[in-house]
Amino acid sequence: MIRILLAEDQGLVRGALAALLGLEPDLAVVATAADGVEALALCEQHAPDIVLTDIEMPRMTGLELAAQLAARGAPGKVMIVTTFGRSGYLRRALAAGVRGFLLKDAPADALAAAIRTVHGGGRAIAPELALESWSGAQDPLTERERQVLRLAGEGASSADIARQIHLSEGTVRNYLSEAISKLNAGNRVEAYRLARDAGWL
Repeated sequence: MIRILLAEDQGLVRGALAALLGLEPDLAVVATAADGVEALALCEQHAPDIVLTDIEMPRMTGLELAAQLAARGAPGKVMIVTTFGRSGYLRRALAAGVRGFLLKDAPADALAAAIRTVHGGGRAIAPELALESWSGAQDPLTERERQVLRLAGEGASSADIARQIHLSEGTVRNYLSEAISKLNAGNRVEAYRLARDAGWL
C-alpha cells in the first residue's frame, strides 16, 4: 500500500482528490493538510511514502514544503499537482527534489499512475511542462530577493518586511531595488507581477 499525505488549501479540491485516490486499491491517503506548515508536521507524524501538494498555499508553499522535507532528509517523495503550469515553478520544484509535477486537469488514472511511478523511484513530469521548462527564461532572482518581493506583493511595507525577516529596512529596500532592476520593472508591484507570472515566486 502506497501511503499518501495530501496538502491542498482548497477544501473541495482536497476532498475530491482524497476521494479519487481512495478508489485505487493500492493507494491510501493517510492524512490531509490545508497548508505547508500543517503538512510538515503531519509528515513527521505519519511518515508518508508520497507527499502530494499544491504550490500556492498559505503560510508555506508547496515548493517551500518540498525544500524543508529535503533539508530534513524526510523519506517521502514529493509530487506537485497544480493549476500553475509555469516553467519557473517546474525548475524550482526539480531543484527542491520534487519527483512529480502534474497539472490538476490531468485525468485521475494519470495521477494514480504517476504516483506509482514516483513511488517506484521514477519521475513523473507533465510532458508539456517538461518541454516548456527547457525553453523558458531562467529565474534571475536570489532566494532572499524572491522572499522580499513576495511579501511586498502581498502588500507589506519595507518596514513590515524588515520586521518579519529580521533585516534592516535599508537592506530590504536594496533587495527590492535589485529585484526590480533584474526584472526591468517600473516598481515593486510590477516586479512582483512579472515574477509571479513567470512562476519564480
